[in-house]
Amino acid sequence: MELVPGSNNPGSYESVNPMMSPSSNAIGSSIAPGGSSSATSSSSSPTAPSRYENQKRRDWNTFCQYLRNHRPPLSLGMCSGAHVLEFLRYLDQFGKTKVHNQSCPFFGLPNPPAPCPCPLRQAWGSLDALIGRLRAAFEEHGGKPEANPFGARAVRLYLREVRDFQAKARGVSYEKKRKRPKQKGPLPAPGAN
Repeated sequence: MELVPGSNNPGSYESVNPMMSPSSNAIGSSIAPGGSSSATSSSSSPTAPSRYENQKRRDWNTFCQYLRNHRPPLSLGMCSGAHVLEFLRYLDQFGKTKVHNQSCPFFGLPNPPAPCPCPLRQAWGSLDALIGRLRAAFEEHGGKPEANPFGARAVRLYLREVRDFQAKARGVSYEKKRKRPKQKGPLPAPGAN
């Protein structure tokens, strides 16, 4: 099996079994008796999983596939923050965000006037969201919060370095949105102006 970018979401990756037909992937594409897809019809839950839950499941399956393909193969219990960093670096080859090298004449320009040979990488926001989903999935699959490799200090530091470097290289600032201060006093009654 191999990992390939997901077709529905540019920042996602799905594991594909090369022995299966090109139109069917290994995640959520089994066909139930009667011709309906088991990913879309379920008798146990009346509502379909949210987009977030589907993405989290795909990300988890991709990470587990990465561990199985690792040399030597790793179990989830043996996984550490270092393995998570390997996984994030592996995903960079599927990135779609141009990140300029410091030697590039377009370093720091948000809209370069011409193409350059700088590499495509995963955008910091995509990696940050991915780690958030994987961190939640780890605990949903029985992992203890204190042993969560996705919450390791090394992973947090790596994400901060990626954010800061991409901000400089792309001329984009990543600033936290400030929360609005809470209103003091009573709110006006509905319909009253």
